[in-house]
Amino acid sequence: MNRRKKIKQLMQAHAKKASAKLAPKSKPKYISKADRLKLAAEAAEGTVSDAQS
Repeated sequence: MNRRKKIKQLMQAHAKKASAKLAPKSKPKYISKADRLKLAAEAAEGTVSDAQS
């Protein structure tokens, strides 16, 4: 592989990684199990207090 081709491949790889980093993410942000339980408890507590009012 000649030097020019090797440099071109490296530059293309770096550009591809950079554009992938800027692309919008399709996966939702990870929420830990403890945080999910905490959010569920707060939501349940909120619905109970709304029902009593």
